Amino acid sequence: RARASCLSFDVLKDRLGPREGFPVTAYVVAGTQAEQGKKNSIVIMKLSNLNREKPEDDDKSEDSEDDEEEDEDENKVLKTAEIYHAGPVNRVRICPHVSDTRTFVASWSEKGKVHIWDIAPQLSSLESEGTTKDVQKIKPFFTFGGHVEEGYSMDWSPTRQGYLLTGDCTRHIHMWTPREADWMVSQATYSAHGSSVEDLQWSPNEEHVFASCSTDKSIKIWDDRAQSHKACMLTVPDAHDSDVNVINWNKTEPFIVSGGDDGVVKIWDLRKLETHAALFKHHTGPITSVEWHPTDSSVFAASGEDNQVSLWDLGVESSEPLVIDGQEVPPQLLFIHQGQEEIKELHWHPHVPGVLLTTSLDSFNIFKTISV
Repeated sequence: RARASCLSFDVLKDRLGPREGFPVTAYVVAGTQAEQGKKNSIVIMKLSNLNREKPEDDDKSEDSEDDEEEDEDENKVLKTAEIYHAGPVNRVRICPHVSDTRTFVASWSEKGKVHIWDIAPQLSSLESEGTTKDVQKIKPFFTFGGHVEEGYSMDWSPTRQGYLLTGDCTRHIHMWTPREADWMVSQATYSAHGSSVEDLQWSPNEEHVFASCSTDKSIKIWDDRAQSHKACMLTVPDAHDSDVNVINWNKTEPFIVSGGDDGVVKIWDLRKLETHAALFKHHTGPITSVEWHPTDSSVFAASGEDNQVSLWDLGVESSEPLVIDGQEVPPQLLFIHQGQEEIKELHWHPHVPGVLLTTSLDSFNIFKTISV
């Protein structure tokens, strides 16, 4: 549990590299949404020695394994470092290009500013024996206050080091270009949407191309080589029946997954955007987060305001719904995770196959299913 709710978080691609099995270690950066604005922070966390939880019946049946499991549980470690943040954090994203001396994190403030933080010192402190509970007051590495209003959308480029996109609630998208010691933020904005830009995604392989979605119900594809007023190349005008909240770009296939206020998840094939390639109606509330599996291009996860996380596999080709307890269930639905209230965001662990992290009103969850 965090001291305040975290609307957004991200998982660091750490130096431990790809790994399987238990125990699991994860480095997480989150932003708080405290009711009192002066009590917000960027929280850098190291969660280590996370082991598989055993059912209570199994624990009672084997004393020796029970003792061993208790020892493992006691050795679970959560270490944190906090940086004071002016105002609640709407969204936080870690730059994927990490150097030996810099680890940049971008945060969208409810106060309408976007900050860049270098969290390398805080990450280093998590590796030491001691730990501090004090919230550090340090200046951001860089701050941009040129957005007209606050926003939620931001994404670092996976192909061009230091390039960043930020979008606000007045439909404007700014491009950030890195310089030697800071960033140049474009004054000319990408403004083809009719209302708030809810999410942004760079293409994982076309370095000049990105996607956006909006409360105007549309999804747009852009090319930053064109002038900003001509950069919108493709538009899906009514991608959902209401606000399009989130999008995520498949790492290896030409697919985008989207989720809307209508509770629907859709798959879009970029080669033929005239209509969706697949539609899944399972959630009973607005979709709050979607993300493709980092290595399995057919699997994705979604979360909704119905307090559910769902895992899906497009590789299941059957079109006949399953009937469970009298209800029809899409055959592509692999797993449902429950137990959290107001789930806001989810991310796959970039190095440990099948491990998923979620944040909600009251807690973080880390889990792994047998399905993925």
